[in-house]
Amino acid sequence: MTTPQARTAIRAEGLTKRFGRKRALAGVDLEAAPGTVLGVLGPNGAGKTTTVRVLSTLLRPDGGRAWMAGHDVLEAPEAVRRNLGLSGQYAAVDEKLTGRENLYLVARLYGLTRRAAHRRARELLDGFDLEDAADRPSGTYSGGMRRRLDLAGALVARPPVVVLDEPTTGLDPRGRADTWRAVRDLVAEGTTVLLTTQYLEEADQLADTIVVIEHGAVVARGSASELKARVGGERLSLTVGLPEARSTAAGILSSLGAHRPELDPRTGRFTVTTDYGAQTLEYALGCLRLANITVRDIELAPPTLDDAFLALTGQPVSAGAPLNDAVEAVGAGAQGSVR
Repeated sequence: MTTPQARTAIRAEGLTKRFGRKRALAGVDLEAAPGTVLGVLGPNGAGKTTTVRVLSTLLRPDGGRAWMAGHDVLEAPEAVRRNLGLSGQYAAVDEKLTGRENLYLVARLYGLTRRAAHRRARELLDGFDLEDAADRPSGTYSGGMRRRLDLAGALVARPPVVVLDEPTTGLDPRGRADTWRAVRDLVAEGTTVLLTTQYLEEADQLADTIVVIEHGAVVARGSASELKARVGGERLSLTVGLPEARSTAAGILSSLGAHRPELDPRTGRFTVTTDYGAQTLEYALGCLRLANITVRDIELAPPTLDDAFLALTGQPVSAGAPLNDAVEAVGAGAQGSVR
């Protein structure tokens, strides 16, 4: 009989973890089918990295169970590591070795022959646009280059499951685009990816399923479309011509429905949720014209993943104080110990 663990590439049931009196995980459940991307979102200190370290066998949970590539993380940690690629928040490269030597070393540690290790290193250096710097010590690389090298190292053995903990932090737009392409290529080949990220656009673009974690617990799960649908309504946003007209404009927008308008004081842009779409846009424009208020620009758009995240957690993804600085720092020195 096939067990649920065998049918899923990533599975966690009721994971709990405490650091002293601080609760980092409070019963986290996760599941990802083979060949999909599971995105994990949450404010700083929500428990994302703690979850990653438990699933990667770098931390033991206090309670619950988890399986990676069908192997129990507590009962078969070596089997998990053989089937797992990990790129942590900080690039784990040997700065005295060249980029080529770093990848060759990881390949040999995974058991590849010398010839196969050299070939795989060349493939990854080319794929991550590092060929020109391949024979320079990685200590001379920029931060973005070291991050790309670390990502390449996580993919050396073509593992069935890859964990990417905020993989594009610090990358320029080209580096982010290269990483997104690499993730899509992995999934096309059947690899399962667990992705934690601070970039909502990244989760929107890549994740088949998104799990939102706050205070160590899952507060929402679903596709990006499903999470956006939970917010409801469209977003009417506009900018008026004169700053002194903002007060009157705010009153008009407040009369549109039950939702209160919000003003970005930096840009002077109003945003209000509406349940009536184009009707609200037409009505708002008519009222503003009657009040002799010039509208510089106006837009009606569906809710974004940013809106969904804010509604679900009450704060933007980059905000929020850590539960405890030590919670997410524990094991930082072991970031690169599992590839």
